[in-house]
Amino acid sequence: MTTISLFGLQTFLRQVVALNFPEALWVRCEIAQLNKSRGHVYLDLVEKDEAENEPIAQASAAIWQNTLKRLQSKLGATNLNPLLQAGVEVLLRVKVEYHERYGLKLVVEDIDPSYTLGKLEQRRRQLYEQLLAQGLMGKNAQIPLRPVLQRIAVISSETAAGYQDFLQHLGENVYGYAFKTTFFAAAVQGVQVEAEVLKQLRVVQRQASRFDAVALIRGGGAKLDLAGFDSLALCQAIADFPLPIFTGIGHDVDETLVDLVAHRALKTPTAVADFLIQHNLNFEGQLAELSQYLRYAASENLHEAQLQLLSNVQSLQSAPSLLLARQKDQLQRIAAELPLTLRYQQREQWQKIEQMEQICQLLSIEGTLQRGFSITLREGKPLSSANLIQPGDVLDTQFKDGTVRSKV
Repeated sequence: MTTISLFGLQTFLRQVVALNFPEALWVRCEIAQLNKSRGHVYLDLVEKDEAENEPIAQASAAIWQNTLKRLQSKLGATNLNPLLQAGVEVLLRVKVEYHERYGLKLVVEDIDPSYTLGKLEQRRRQLYEQLLAQGLMGKNAQIPLRPVLQRIAVISSETAAGYQDFLQHLGENVYGYAFKTTFFAAAVQGVQVEAEVLKQLRVVQRQASRFDAVALIRGGGAKLDLAGFDSLALCQAIADFPLPIFTGIGHDVDETLVDLVAHRALKTPTAVADFLIQHNLNFEGQLAELSQYLRYAASENLHEAQLQLLSNVQSLQSAPSLLLARQKDQLQRIAAELPLTLRYQQREQWQKIEQMEQICQLLSIEGTLQRGFSITLREGKPLSSANLIQPGDVLDTQFKDGTVRSKV
């Protein structure tokens, strides 16, 4: 039975690694954890299964102090630091080393920032398509702004320079507008951005009636610093938020996904402050225009009323004489027409009298006898029926030219 010591085995493995990996390699991986100690950076690297997002490989790596200084000089600290964050996918040039006591370790010699930026852009495009599919673009922008925006919930980092600039800009506005800001602390870069900003949005939402709007702000920084704002969960929360959200994340060229779903995306925190001031100034201008219009309208109405009053006074002054003149004219017309009217009415009455006389003559006994009728009398009284006559009665029958007596 062949045996070997542990040291011998580890030495053999070191030789195998040295023979098979004589040159440094470019390795794609994700930084799972990062620690700094005595100028060195120690990394836990992983590769995850795309389907289940579970680690399928893991290794330890180190960036020695001299290499870290060289990378900072080459890339600049503002560009390098965002790369060295947990959760960031990186492309590292590593030298594979095996130590008898400490085992396998990858020593980082270089880092390619373009790979990380490319992965972030690819992920960003995928999330952008999801936002479009879910109809979240422009949703928060549909919330109508209140005429005056004074009560502002500010989500930012207390140490962010942009936050102080924002407060100073609001406080020193030349119009003397008063703003009430309430601060809600959250990380504005790194892997904690999504969780902390979401937490503070929920806090603000529970007391939404206290605020007119939300300002999500941070200072300037490298492009990789903005990766935390390309978050689907954060975009969904902002799109559905009951208050308008203004972003001032501090970049001039690139837009994050949060900018695309916010009510208004502004370049910097001071630009957010300028927007709030200008919005209130516009409202004050509208009030001034309305006040001017009301003064003009009141003046016009007063002028018209004065003219109407003057006209009424003149009318009242001239009304009695005009009325008297009209009454005098009417009396003169009546006086002129009265004789003619009386003669006409007198003629009509005479005609009616003559007609009545003719009717009376026609209806009189003489008129009746003249028309060929006769009247039978008994004892001087006219008889209207034959049934009234008895035998032996003496009757007088009167004609137009005489009377005949007879006995029944």
